[in-house]
Amino acid sequence: MDSAHRDLFDRLERFYDAVPRDAARPEEHGGLVLFARDGAGWPFYARPRLDATVPPSLADVHMVRERQRELGLPEAFEWVHETTPDLLATARAAGLGVLEAPLMVLDPAALPDPATLTDVPVRVLDPDAPGFALDVAARRAVAAVGFSAAGTAPGDAGPSQRDAAMTELDVAALDEERARIADGRRLSAIAGTPADGALASGMAMRVDDVAEIAGVATLPAARRRGLAAAVTATLARALRDAGTDLVFLSAGSEDVARIYLRVGFRRIGTACIAEPTALI
Repeated sequence: MDSAHRDLFDRLERFYDAVPRDAARPEEHGGLVLFARDGAGWPFYARPRLDATVPPSLADVHMVRERQRELGLPEAFEWVHETTPDLLATARAAGLGVLEAPLMVLDPAALPDPATLTDVPVRVLDPDAPGFALDVAARRAVAAVGFSAAGTAPGDAGPSQRDAAMTELDVAALDEERARIADGRRLSAIAGTPADGALASGMAMRVDDVAEIAGVATLPAARRRGLAAAVTATLARALRDAGTDLVFLSAGSEDVARIYLRVGFRRIGTACIAEPTALI
C-alpha cells in the first residue's frame, strides 16, 4: 500500500473510532473496542482498536460477543478489510456472517448537480424549521421501509407503508438531532413531493474534515427515479460546502454501488460488517 492510500485508510480508521465516542462507552477487549451505548439510540459496533499491535484474535471476538449478549446489544462487528485483513477469516471462524460492502470515496470533480439526477425536489433538513420533528420522523420511516426491502428493485411499499412506520420522537432524541446538526456533526436530507411526502432519505455523519454518508434509502414504489443518487449528491455537496475534505460511504451491494458511481464515488476497498450468520 502506498503512502497516499495508507493515509486515506488511517483517516477512515480515526473517523470510525471517533463517531461513537460522544454517545457510547468504549470498552477494550483484546484487539477490539466495543462501543456500548447507554440509553436509547442506534446501537454501535465493535471494531479493531486503533492502537492494537496485533490483529483481533478468535478469543477476542468470542469475548466481545459474550459481552454484547450480556449488555443486550447486537453482536455486530465492523472493520475495513484493507486495514485489518486477518479479521475476515477470524470472524467467519467465530460463526459470523460477513457482508463485504464496496467502500467508496467521493471524487469532488465528478460530483453532479442533484437537479440533473431527478425531477423530485431534495432538501437538507433545517433544525429550526417548524416541521423539523416531522421531517426527522419521515426520514427514519423511509429508511425503515426501504431497508426492509433491500436492493434496488422496485416494489409495492410506498407512502402508506411509510406513514404506518412513522413514530413520534421523544424530546431528548430531537434535541440530540438538533445539536448534532448545529455543530456540523450530522446532515439529513429527504426527497419528496407535496402530494406524496418523503420518498427517499439519507444522512451523513461528520468528524472534522471527514464524513460518511449513510442510511440512503428509497421507498420501493419510488425506485428507479434517481432519488437515491440525488439525495447522496445533495448531502455530498452540502458536506463539501461545509469544508469536508473526505466524503465516503459503504454500498450495500455491487448493484447499489453503481448508483454511487453516478454521483462521483469510486471504490477504494471493502467495508466488512459481521453479525451472527442467521442475521446476514
